[in-house]
Amino acid sequence: MIKRWIPWNFIIKRAAKAYGIMDPLTFLARLRRFAQPSEVQEPIELLRAGIIFHARGLINTKAIQHNLDWVWPYWVQKQFNPRDVSFVPRAFSFSHINLTHRNWTGVGRPDVALYPIVDPRGLVTVLHEGWSLDFWILRPDGSLVTPSVHSETEQSWDLDDHLAVTTTSRDSGDVLTSRVFMEREPGSGPVTKVRVHASGPPGGWLVLALRPYNPEGVQFIERVRYKNEERLLRVNGRTDLYLHPRPGKTVFADYHEGDVCHALQRKAHMEQINCSVGMATGAALFPLEQGTAELKIDIPMARELRRGHHKPLPREDWKDALAPAASLEVPDPQIDFLYRAALRSLVLLSAEEIVPGPFTYKRFWFRDACLMLHALLCAGLTDRSERILSTFPGRQKISGYFQSQEGEWDSNGQVLWLAQRFRELTGRELGEQWTDAVRKATDWIERKRLTKTENAPHEGLLPAGFSAEHFGPNDYYYWDDFWAQAGLQAGTKILGDHGQDKAAATCAQRAESLGQAIRNSLDSIARERKQGAVPASPYRRLDSGAIGSLVADYPLGLTGPNDPEIEATAEYLFQNCLLNGGFFQDMIHSGINAYLTLCLAQTLLRRGDGRFQELVRAVADLATSTGQWPEAIHPLTLGGCMGDGHHGWAAAEWVMMIRNMFVREEENTLILGSGIFPEWFEARAPIGFGPTPTPYGPVQVRFEPSDAGWQAQVQADWHGEKRPAVEIRAPGFQPCILTDLSQPVTLIAETT
Repeated sequence: MIKRWIPWNFIIKRAAKAYGIMDPLTFLARLRRFAQPSEVQEPIELLRAGIIFHARGLINTKAIQHNLDWVWPYWVQKQFNPRDVSFVPRAFSFSHINLTHRNWTGVGRPDVALYPIVDPRGLVTVLHEGWSLDFWILRPDGSLVTPSVHSETEQSWDLDDHLAVTTTSRDSGDVLTSRVFMEREPGSGPVTKVRVHASGPPGGWLVLALRPYNPEGVQFIERVRYKNEERLLRVNGRTDLYLHPRPGKTVFADYHEGDVCHALQRKAHMEQINCSVGMATGAALFPLEQGTAELKIDIPMARELRRGHHKPLPREDWKDALAPAASLEVPDPQIDFLYRAALRSLVLLSAEEIVPGPFTYKRFWFRDACLMLHALLCAGLTDRSERILSTFPGRQKISGYFQSQEGEWDSNGQVLWLAQRFRELTGRELGEQWTDAVRKATDWIERKRLTKTENAPHEGLLPAGFSAEHFGPNDYYYWDDFWAQAGLQAGTKILGDHGQDKAAATCAQRAESLGQAIRNSLDSIARERKQGAVPASPYRRLDSGAIGSLVADYPLGLTGPNDPEIEATAEYLFQNCLLNGGFFQDMIHSGINAYLTLCLAQTLLRRGDGRFQELVRAVADLATSTGQWPEAIHPLTLGGCMGDGHHGWAAAEWVMMIRNMFVREEENTLILGSGIFPEWFEARAPIGFGPTPTPYGPVQVRFEPSDAGWQAQVQADWHGEKRPAVEIRAPGFQPCILTDLSQPVTLIAETT
């Protein structure tokens, strides 16, 4: 109550005036006029994350630009180099952050929610937001081979039972190879393992370097201690690195001495260092006996599991975790590798709760979770999906809100839609707690709708909100409304199937009412503004934000496959918003977005528009050598410019793209093979995918060359008596309806 008595606005204005500072309240009021009025101007969750993000950026401004003689990570070497295309001037930059090479690859296990990452030059960050390990070669003449500086580097994500990142750097005949993976050892829990091989001139050294930074920037190292008997490096008193063999010597430096890289030869053996600034650097040196050296580093992670309050999960290796997954067979190594990598990304990031990234985005959001879980479902990993989905009711607020961030209104629709998709695709029922959760969630959507804005274009829609999909300032985004409409339709089905007939009827009326409100809103938009398409909101002209409106088509299917407004929207985006073959998101991202490119491709695929292949190929070519996409890609450096460098949503959309190219659901019909690339048939090798869950049961499709041309074989395990129509629409062949799945069918080539 006392807060209401204090004239805060007056005090702030007077204080600003006294110090000659712009009145912040007037400034914020002006700033907010660019957006539609909203009950939540800026989600506190995003403000908190932004403060932490730029706090590191501020530290970077103090640490990097006047210490460029240090060995810095790859992104700094590029972004601070005025001769490189990655260069970013720093004149009025509030903070110095990675805007050009946000790339890394996570490693781990399907049963451990810890994610060490490796950057494109082999820098290993073991702990979340932690310091890093780097590996160098010190030559006898004192010169250094440092992978972050030298560009001849190869990196791969080995999709074996260790899911290892292997990095090899070469310089004038010297070779440095590291392999990073995680194992779960009996009695000691998960262990991050690094294996390093170096070859160089005899008399040189392999250097294990402790670095006070990660791919985002500075991360403090305050103290390091080496214990010779245990061959142990202890960093910040909490993380142990076990070394084999014993190093020839260890040396350290604090911030005022500079980077330890300048003292590797002149310093004698040391056993510890303390640095009040938090910029301690250290090195363990191993002699290149006969020109080679091998190093093993084991880092126990059990303590990190306890610190993160992670629940113990049943032991599961990669082979077992992936056993139920749909397999892909295509004569296209790039497409095949990216599918297998995307599957592993989804499993890796769903060890406990599901997160959209191992580093920057290692946090839970309903939006990303629902779309990633949908991909897991369609890939056949239903048990894993069910385990995570079962936790959603416990996350629901008492109001019925499935809140990711206050001020975003799409999550209730997403959760409801996913719950019904789970029921459809698996034939299983959700737990009893879901009935009440669904009822509360649908009630929340109805309460949230705007019903006192008669004749306004947003009458009956959800409120203006800040969209984490980055469509622009706060606005009445159709993205939110389409998700809510689909959620209400899903809620109708769930409640009806659980005997809640009255609640189901009410929910159906609400879905119809919201659908009509969306229709009225679209019809109210001036023709010259709308251009026959669906803009991001009733108050926006067509721009790249319209990509969000395609959600009505994919994945929700609220519109038909030939809806003229969706077709016009897709055509506008294809003609005006592509760069380097991918969708360029002007809003916030200012980069090429892989998962939004694939959403556009899905709409084209559904319409039988062969241009979807161009988009799929472009996304494939934008992947890193480890099969990853950052959230947004810099159009010049082709490195990440926003978000996590190992993005789970992008992996999910790749899995869904491949699945729908082979098996697509459409109005009681399964359409098979409509997205197969024609050149795959030209290769005369088997093509197949599955089994993938559908609303009728799991389906597997396979095309094989024969003397007569091509044959298609479909295997299905239907849930019940209901049967879909099964239609093959393989490119270059006449469409055909299958009535008997027990025998292969010979495809008939189209005549020109």
